[in-house]
Amino acid sequence: MTALDLQELVRYSRHLLLPEVGMEGQERLKSARILLVGAGGLGSPAALYLAAAGVGTIGIIDADRVDATNLQRQIVHGTSGIGQLKTESARERLADLNPHITVVPHTLRLSSANALDLVSQYDLVLDGSDNFPTRYLVNDACVLTGRPYIYGSIFRFEGQVSVFAAPDGPCYRCLFAEPPEPGLVPSCAEGGVLGVLPGLVGSLQTVEALKWILGVGTPLVGRLLLVDALGARFRELTIHRDPDCPVCGPNRTIHQLIDYEAFCGVPQEVTPEGRDLEVEPAELARAMAEGDDIQIVDVREPAEWAIARLPGAREIPLGQLAGRLGELDPRKEVVAFCHHGGRSLRAVELLRGAGFNGAKSLAGGIDAWAASVDPTLARY
Repeated sequence: MTALDLQELVRYSRHLLLPEVGMEGQERLKSARILLVGAGGLGSPAALYLAAAGVGTIGIIDADRVDATNLQRQIVHGTSGIGQLKTESARERLADLNPHITVVPHTLRLSSANALDLVSQYDLVLDGSDNFPTRYLVNDACVLTGRPYIYGSIFRFEGQVSVFAAPDGPCYRCLFAEPPEPGLVPSCAEGGVLGVLPGLVGSLQTVEALKWILGVGTPLVGRLLLVDALGARFRELTIHRDPDCPVCGPNRTIHQLIDYEAFCGVPQEVTPEGRDLEVEPAELARAMAEGDDIQIVDVREPAEWAIARLPGAREIPLGQLAGRLGELDPRKEVVAFCHHGGRSLRAVELLRGAGFNGAKSLAGGIDAWAASVDPTLARY
C-alpha cells in the first residue's frame, strides 16, 4: 500500500478518525483502482465521492459528449462543458476536487473486444450504464475476470443497487436470466428520471465500492436494494445464486464474451427491407409542404408532447394505438413518429398488421426532425 503524505493526512482526517477506516484503510483506498462505466447520472456522484474519498485511480469509460439535457442530473459536468467529451469534463472536475488521485479517461464504447482487458486492470467495476447490453457485458466481464460488479439502475422515481459477481455470490444473470424484449423498458430519454435519484443510487453504489475496498460492513451480495423515492421507502430482496447460470454456474456455457446487442435483441443496421418502413424527415417535410394528405401519428407519451410536437399530428400513445385504430383511415398514408424512432417502428408493425399497408416510421423521430427540419423545436 502507498503511504499518505502530510496534505493527505489533513484532507482525509475525518476518515482517519473512523476505526473502520483509519490509516490502513485510507492507504487501501489510495492504492485502489476502480473502473466507472459511464460518466452520466450514476457515474457523476460516484466519481465525485470516490475522488473525494481518496480512491487512488479512477478509470472512466464513456464515449459521449456533454449535452444540455444531461445537466439536470449529471452533476460532474457543468454548462461550460457542453460539447466536451464526458471523460475530459469529468477528469477536469475530479482533478480540481482532489489533485492527489489519478483519473484515467477511456474515451470509447465498452465492447466485447475490449472489456476483459479494461476490467482486468481494476479492482472492481461500478456500473453507471443505462442499457441492458452493457449490463450483461459488464457482468460477464466481471465474472470472467473475478472482479466485483457494483450494479445500479434508475427509472423515473425508482432505483436498484446490488453487488454481483462476488466470490460465492450471484451475478446479474442469476437475477435477470433473460433481457426484456427490446422497447419494453423505456429509457430515461423516453420515460424521464427525477434528477436527484441518480445522486441517491450512485452514492449507494459508492458506499458499496468503498466498503468492499476497506473490507468493512455487510456488502449487498445476494441482496437487491430497491429505492422508491416517491414513497421514501427502501426494500430489500434476497437473490440466490442460480446453479444453472450460464456464466457463474458450475456447468457454465459462457467462457468468453458474446455479442450482447444481439443477445438483447437490439436492432442492427437497417436492412433495405427495414428502410422501406421509414421515411426521412426531409422527405416528409416536402410531402407536407406539397399538401399531401398524410395522417401523422405521434406515439409518444403526453409529457413528451408538451415538450415538442409536429403540426397536425394526432396524439395516440403506442400503448393505446391498438384500441384506437378506428380513428385512422386505412386508405390514407400514415406516418408514425416518436422520440428517436424505436417506438414508431413498433407502431408501424402494428399498423401494417392491421391493414395500413403503407404505414411508415419517421426515421430518427422528432429528434431528427428538430435537427434537420425545424431547429426551433426543443430537443430532449
